[in-house]
Amino acid sequence: MRKTQRKLFIVFDGPEGGGKSTQAKLLCEHLKQKGYDVVLTREPGGTKMAEMVRKIILSPRLQITPMAELLLYEAARAQHIAEVIAPSLKENKIVISDRFADASVVYQGYARGLGMKFVETLNRLVVGGITPDITFILDIHPDEGLSRIKNRTKNFDRMEKEDLEFHHKIREGYLKLANRRKNFYIIDVNNKSSQEVHDIIVNILKRKFKL
Repeated sequence: MRKTQRKLFIVFDGPEGGGKSTQAKLLCEHLKQKGYDVVLTREPGGTKMAEMVRKIILSPRLQITPMAELLLYEAARAQHIAEVIAPSLKENKIVISDRFADASVVYQGYARGLGMKFVETLNRLVVGGITPDITFILDIHPDEGLSRIKNRTKNFDRMEKEDLEFHHKIREGYLKLANRRKNFYIIDVNNKSSQEVHDIIVNILKRKFKL
């Protein structure tokens, strides 16, 4: 029997190699088994248009300026919200997204140097009041994160191919942003198995939302 549905927006974010996609999928299956109606999606992506933009943004063959990169992300985000996130939340579904708007604050605002406040202002125009109820930041040291990626693929995308200094700035940016976000939960995933991280996430959701 399906449970009484509730609206909830859950985001997984953090540095490269932290296991966001894995944890999003594990949580989706966990909540579906409990009878909830869950939508699993990702950024950039989630719609046909946004998935096409994703291929452009992450292509290692392209050189993209920071401003162009940001605007591509925002365009994909606007479509993603209009087609997937907003309608699903309106139907009182649980939406789980692998990254959302705060990723742009860190990647383009902090690491690319466009300014965190500038990107936050642009985000507000794009998201139209839609914000996550909770964001899990899967914190991992850049060396460990990149090592995990190397173990699973030989083909790094454009973001993964950035130098180590960039990845250190990404981690630093998330930790800085966490000081201003009440809905951020930082989980240290270094030396933890996927199951251990999943159990931590489930326990947090039980305490906070009684899921």
